[in-house]
Amino acid sequence: MRKAAGMGGKDERGREHVRVAVIGSGFGGLGAAVRLRREGITDFVVLERADSVGGTWRDNTYPGCACDVPSHLYSFSFAPNPDWPRTFSGQPAIRSYLEHVADTFGLRRHIRLDSEVRMMRWDADELHWEIETSAGHLTADVVVSATGPLSDPKMPEVPGLAEFPGKVFHSARWDHDYDLRGKRVAMIGTGASAIQIVPAIAPEVERLTLFQRTPPWVLPRTDRAISTAERWLHRQLPFTQAARRGLLWGIRELQVNAFCRRPNQLGIIESLAKANMTRSIKDPALRAKLTPSYRIGCKRILLSSEYYPALARPDVDLVASGLKEIRGSVLVAADGTETEVDAIIFGTGFHVTDMPIADRVVGADGQTLADAWKDGMQALRGATAAGFPNWMTIIGPNTGLGNSSMILMIESQLNYMADYLRQLGMLGGSSLGGKVALGARPSAVHQWNRQVQARMERTVWNTGGCTSWYLDAQGRNTTVWPGTTGEFRRETRSVDLAEYEVVRVRVRERERVPVSVAAPLPGALPPDPRASNAGEAGLASGGASNAGEAASEEVA
Repeated sequence: MRKAAGMGGKDERGREHVRVAVIGSGFGGLGAAVRLRREGITDFVVLERADSVGGTWRDNTYPGCACDVPSHLYSFSFAPNPDWPRTFSGQPAIRSYLEHVADTFGLRRHIRLDSEVRMMRWDADELHWEIETSAGHLTADVVVSATGPLSDPKMPEVPGLAEFPGKVFHSARWDHDYDLRGKRVAMIGTGASAIQIVPAIAPEVERLTLFQRTPPWVLPRTDRAISTAERWLHRQLPFTQAARRGLLWGIRELQVNAFCRRPNQLGIIESLAKANMTRSIKDPALRAKLTPSYRIGCKRILLSSEYYPALARPDVDLVASGLKEIRGSVLVAADGTETEVDAIIFGTGFHVTDMPIADRVVGADGQTLADAWKDGMQALRGATAAGFPNWMTIIGPNTGLGNSSMILMIESQLNYMADYLRQLGMLGGSSLGGKVALGARPSAVHQWNRQVQARMERTVWNTGGCTSWYLDAQGRNTTVWPGTTGEFRRETRSVDLAEYEVVRVRVRERERVPVSVAAPLPGALPPDPRASNAGEAGLASGGASNAGEAASEEVA
């Protein structure tokens, strides 16, 4: 017998057992937990390595941290928030929203904090996952990995860094005990985090030096406070918030054609970005250093109305070269520029195409997910990997976005997760009897990946003339989705059992049972009508029973 509400039962060896183990408590993990409860599944746990929920919005607390997706689109459709303080909300508001979701949907009883997953191994005899955490061991029928691509900061290997006498930290591990006032500070990198940090700390430090390997395209961020009247209207008339969300969604869906099929159309946006630069940067030499040589959109387009004015300050220097080495307290750039500093802040991104969690997942053949993905990440519909039965990922390969909200993609994958679990339930309860697992067929994974990569060839991310974190070590784009969010929603509405191998365990005999898809499977269900949960337009509906989309870097 198994206990309900995520308390866990016991497996055949007396170990704690749950039906589903969710890894991570960011948007993906909390969204999965909400969906499990709405599907009537309460025998699950959410394993979180930190001491609180929030994922990347808990970890990134640097000065100026905010989202570059509008607030009303960067939230769950089933948990609309009429009280967003700004059109582009800051980190504290987003983290507070995630805490609110955990409370409102009764998720606290399922969440286990300070429980870092150290290893997950598939037991082919028992058809379940053995999970080792920092807080103990358990087993689970299904694992939903929602660690996200913005979980583990990437620190470059710089000669001499270990001997640097000053302070060093990554933007995602900000040291709030270190006082930057009056210090000479080096900011390494010009990504989404850096362009928020630079204007936030420039007025405080004695001198700020920005090391820029590649300049970004920057557009103004039209951020403003949301008025009391607007909030009142959204609370009293929820359809007004849904309409606002729908408009934000629709505008971004219309942009996809330029990103994915006709990158030359982005020239107009380039002109706007150049005009934005010219307004703040009067020095022609500095403008030349800040002007990218690649097509806008190839790297992530950044939003800021304060970045260029900060670079124009007399106490801010731009080194248009990457950091080469460190000699004592002197930073040496690739172009030979030397700068003495007291502190170094690395805004160098995350392990996106080489996520560390992949080293901790051991599949049916004894191979780690990292080994399976050594030639490039690929997963069927961004969710399941061949050789790893009953394992799913949220924000998996080729599910990232370059212009819209990742929450839309997360909700689509939650639809797929829900139908996956329904099919497992029906197959396990059929006349064939015994436990059951679903494993993605290698042929289905390869076919999906070939289709995605073929579509990627025309996109600005592959043709724009840049090197970005969207690309893996082999130069393949295994990060971004080359289509609209509505299209992805349709592709993940339900599970096609023809793409899966069904594996069963029987009481007297454990064997692999091939299932023909020519005839209907016993108990198979059509897609749950609730799976649309926001319609193709991702409109907020408020949910059916409760009130109130890493790495792909939404922290920007």
